[in-house]
Amino acid sequence: MNLEVKTQNTYNENLNWRYATKKFDAQKKISQEDLNNLLESIQLTASSYGLQPYEVIVVTNPEIREQLKAAAWNQSQVAEASHLIVFASLKSVSEDYLDSYLNNIAETRNVSREDLKGMEDMIKNTTLQLPADIQQNWAAKQAYIALGNLLSAAANMKIDTCPMEGFDAKKFDEILGLEERNLTTAVIAPIGYRSEEDPYQHLAKVRKAKKDLIEII
Repeated sequence: MNLEVKTQNTYNENLNWRYATKKFDAQKKISQEDLNNLLESIQLTASSYGLQPYEVIVVTNPEIREQLKAAAWNQSQVAEASHLIVFASLKSVSEDYLDSYLNNIAETRNVSREDLKGMEDMIKNTTLQLPADIQQNWAAKQAYIALGNLLSAAANMKIDTCPMEGFDAKKFDEILGLEERNLTTAVIAPIGYRSEEDPYQHLAKVRKAKKDLIEII
């Protein structure tokens, strides 16, 4: 077996190992090095136009975590996991945001803004024309791509996760001060290490059969 196949097999085995952890071991913490690697994986996530219309908030403060737990119907993962990752997407996309993005491209690639005029017109003529509710929905979808990348990266590092939509977004926004930053909570993911007491880790993974999921035409 060549190295590429072996690596892919290991990756898939790690994805099979992953599950939505219901009970975390509150005593086990993710190392700073591992956390940095996970955050870099999020940073490298693909997004439409590369705009990354969201921010990622790592919540470690115990008092804030307890407040967020109450706003998530007291689901223990929010407070017990090593860290809580909050994906906060833009409520609307402004011209200033797009200009900042284009300036970053120009600086990173050592080109002028004039060189990016075609890209600028394309991006602005599409995103800025969308109604605010469509912009917000689109931004949230981009945040979910980043969530998926986090789940895969964490599984490959044998770090547990639990993607969650069961929370009051308005209360999360209030607690985290997101409203004044043109952000809203899209999805959250506690990360850490499973408790030995979590019975869900022993259940077989249930997925659609490939024949029911995948069509080749």
